[in-house]
Amino acid sequence: MDKIAGLREILALDPKNSFARYGMAMELAGRGDTEEALKEFDLLLANDPDYTAGYFMSAQTLANAERNSEAVERLKAGIASATRTGNRHALSEMQAMLDVLDR
Repeated sequence: MDKIAGLREILALDPKNSFARYGMAMELAGRGDTEEALKEFDLLLANDPDYTAGYFMSAQTLANAERNSEAVERLKAGIASATRTGNRHALSEMQAMLDVLDR
């Protein structure tokens, strides 16, 4: 079974499954389907605003699409999430990316 089909099955049963939603976004991004990936990241973060990895990976997806101003905003939101959750590693990674993009 295709990964996306399997993830769709999981999400049909549990639309707020953050792990499956993140997996769907990552799979779509990896296939180059940027707009659909970003929709999935948006749903993920709307349902689970402390899923910190979603901010970082969606910012990378935006940056890869040369949408740097949106990536900067996503990183700032991700840094706030990482601060709330005490995720220092994610905070460090996002700050480093922000430093590069926000020159």
